[in-house]
Amino acid sequence: MPYVLGVDVGTTRTAAAVCRLGGAGRAEPELVGLGGPGGGVASLLQLTADGAFAVGEPGDPRWTAVGFARRVGDAVPIALGSELCGAEELTALMVMWVAGQVAEREGEPASRIVLAHPPGWGPHAKSLLHQALIAVGVEHVTLLAEPLAAAANHSFGRGPVGVFSLGSHAFSAAVVRPYEVVSWADGVDQAAGGDFDDLVFEHVRATVGRAFGELDAEDPRTRGLYARLRRDCEAAKRVLSGTFETVIPVHLPSGSVEVPLTRARFEELIRPSVEQAVSVFERVVRGVALEATVLVGGSARIPLISSLLPGRVVFEAAPETSVVKGAALAGRHMLLGPDDPEPIETSVMVRDDDPLLRFPVGSSVSDDEFTAPPPRPPIDITPLDLPERRSVKRVVRGRAASGRSRDRNPAEDGR
Repeated sequence: MPYVLGVDVGTTRTAAAVCRLGGAGRAEPELVGLGGPGGGVASLLQLTADGAFAVGEPGDPRWTAVGFARRVGDAVPIALGSELCGAEELTALMVMWVAGQVAEREGEPASRIVLAHPPGWGPHAKSLLHQALIAVGVEHVTLLAEPLAAAANHSFGRGPVGVFSLGSHAFSAAVVRPYEVVSWADGVDQAAGGDFDDLVFEHVRATVGRAFGELDAEDPRTRGLYARLRRDCEAAKRVLSGTFETVIPVHLPSGSVEVPLTRARFEELIRPSVEQAVSVFERVVRGVALEATVLVGGSARIPLISSLLPGRVVFEAAPETSVVKGAALAGRHMLLGPDDPEPIETSVMVRDDDPLLRFPVGSSVSDDEFTAPPPRPPIDITPLDLPERRSVKRVVRGRAASGRSRDRNPAEDGR
């Protein structure tokens, strides 16, 4: 069955969702499993020595790129080994890989791809990404601002909607109407979910005290302990969104200890950062009567956030999927129109003696009295003399994918 593919290449995680084009009524978007935790895949792309690439698989950091989607439009390239790659080229490879994975599962390519992007992208960044997508053989792509995609995932009227987005490494606030971003702001140096994990980590370090300080930071076992503890701190943050207390295990060489953490203590740690983000949101929406505020991003499920935001606040069980599901729904609307359109009155009967009639029905002016408008003056358009950009095909020969798609025919990855 024909479908629309929504793609969200986030800072840490890439997600995909499809929306069927067949059937009547609202078609619910379906998340697509890409092989990573939570159904998505890590936004991580590794170039290999033979000119292929692997997605979501950590490897040599010199040949691995992360966080590239947020850098589209940045003139500074990303160094991968001896190669210099534009962020738009790496993002296009990620979208190509996702589209190929979904096409293999569905048995056909998507009728339309809707790619969500940060609200701050201008014409330059969008143009660069479109060119990079075409270079890797991905066409029929529509770029949609993330706040618009998030709002499309919820059923609202035509009033303005606020979008509060807080992920692992990024924050943004926006006001949107149908097909329009009214205002927006990115949180410069604003703490996000990853910073909250660091605060929990420091809380554990201070609680354990001397036993933690005696660890040798250069010991590989200590580095492994730190990595495991950070994962446990992140898990504790998520658990506290649904309960009031949890414990964080610390696997010291002398034995394991458990550090308790309550929601009240966690909120005390993050409150200054959350209040700063809420103040940014309030400045963006000032003077606007919002119909509702949508929470987006994994960290937006923290109860403290919804308690501090004004007005009606809505979010779903997995707010980190709102953008990608909304992108798929928006693509369906682009191709088929609204699912349940409101009736539109196309004719109005007004009495001739109605004093409120502003314009006469009919005209006594004959067609001969009308004259053609003057011709438009010619427009002289001078093309910009831009330097030739390095094609991603010079970096990734044949656009072959390895890793999770290693068994596929390399020629299929270019479709």
